[in-house]
Amino acid sequence: MDPLLYLGGSLLLFLLWIKVKGLDYVIVHQRWIFVCLFLLPLSVVFDVYYYVRTWLIFKMCSAPKLHDQRVKDIQRQVREWRKEGGKKHMCTGRPGWLSVSLRVGKYKNTHKNIMINMMDILEVDTQRQVVRVEPLANMGQVTALLNSIGWTLPVLPELDDLTVGGLVMGTGIESSSHIYGLFQHICVAYELVLADGSLVRCTEEENSDLFHAVPWSCGTLGFLVATEIKIVPAKAWVKLRYEPVRGLENICKRFTEASENKQNSFVEGIQYSLDSAVIMTGTMTDHAEPDKINRIGLYFKPWFFKHVESYLKQDCTGVEYIPLRHYYHRHTRSIFWELQDIIPFGNNPVFRWLFGWMVPPKISLLKLTQGETIRRLYEQHHVVQDMMIPMKHLQAAITRFHQDINVYPLWLCPFLLPPGRGMVHPKGQEEELHVDIGAYGEPKVKHFEAKASTRQLEKFVREVHGFQMLYADVYMNREEFWEMFDGQLYHRLRNELGCKEAFPEVYNKICKSARH
Repeated sequence: MDPLLYLGGSLLLFLLWIKVKGLDYVIVHQRWIFVCLFLLPLSVVFDVYYYVRTWLIFKMCSAPKLHDQRVKDIQRQVREWRKEGGKKHMCTGRPGWLSVSLRVGKYKNTHKNIMINMMDILEVDTQRQVVRVEPLANMGQVTALLNSIGWTLPVLPELDDLTVGGLVMGTGIESSSHIYGLFQHICVAYELVLADGSLVRCTEEENSDLFHAVPWSCGTLGFLVATEIKIVPAKAWVKLRYEPVRGLENICKRFTEASENKQNSFVEGIQYSLDSAVIMTGTMTDHAEPDKINRIGLYFKPWFFKHVESYLKQDCTGVEYIPLRHYYHRHTRSIFWELQDIIPFGNNPVFRWLFGWMVPPKISLLKLTQGETIRRLYEQHHVVQDMMIPMKHLQAAITRFHQDINVYPLWLCPFLLPPGRGMVHPKGQEEELHVDIGAYGEPKVKHFEAKASTRQLEKFVREVHGFQMLYADVYMNREEFWEMFDGQLYHRLRNELGCKEAFPEVYNKICKSARH
């Protein structure tokens, strides 16, 4: 009984300390305590529940039948909204804290919430080489299933919790995007419930305008209920080569060369300072050299970005063989490098061995428990942005990031952007190589001011005909926003499909200067 009494006494003292200091103080200044004691165990429960549920539903082949019923229920809710006079805009009823975006969507409180509980993988068709999934199926589910039967997505965005719906209505990218483009470019069909309650399917040949307008529309043209996505055969391993590079000009030159080389299945860069980076190139293979295998996804392994940095510190190249699924989710355990700000000792070997199996905490739970105080602090003293720049402007872009925010590491991910008529496409009529620059962390520039600094970056991105990912805080005014994005097809379809009364405009939904 003595250990139990000791544990109970310690817990009581901890609760009293929280009461004296206040919950906001503890969450802000000692957030790791709350994360380690509560959020990590809760995250494990969430993961186990969703994994078992997905496996059972798929094995029992009940998902397609349940899917049809759920679609009819969404249609019923939309038609009821119309009968009631359609006085409010509609949005999905999924709580805002469940999304991976750090943005707080206050519109959920004022809009008509349509409940969409659709998180299943419906069908894997290896003859057509497509997988059909519901919008709330996430990348962790998809990789677990597809890899187990020898297939994968050509573009499989990094974090486990990213959903298909979020990646379609927003966007998604991975280190294979220099070959396949963004996530939207591997999608072959969307099924949506429109503002009048009708169900439509759109492809390149059928309802083609809608097919091109859906990506980046953030759910303002209709409710996504299913997506068909290309799949490709998978191999067991990724042969990954690490190459440290010094000097900004050399970094940009070498990264561009690697991105243009289609023999590389995967290309990625992590920039640790203005003049130092590690560039990684990989290929899929069925065979691995036993002495070079690194199962980087095991819970006790060093965080991937720290492992990569070791090649820079040693100033040596290296080759490793990483299991395919471990590679796809290499940044998941540390949420890229965000977790080091939440659990400063998280990469310590002792912590990894004892508690690494519970990492990472669910981003949705971090959002749910952050409170208004820590949300304001994060907004003013933390940057989470992805800016998508034509590759030819990479050196100027990195220099601008360094001057305006000085956040490191930076994530560099190349992607091919084909011509099109949706919201995002190259300035000309030819496909063009771009790069996503991801900045996640605390700015080191003096007198950083979130709005002013971000607006400076946004201005630069517009000037070079780039794009800003819309999951993050966007400070542009309406004119600036539609200068960055092509709204011609989007606005025409909103008029034709009766979306103006049914859904907010994408700008009003995501931009800070317009949100309510």
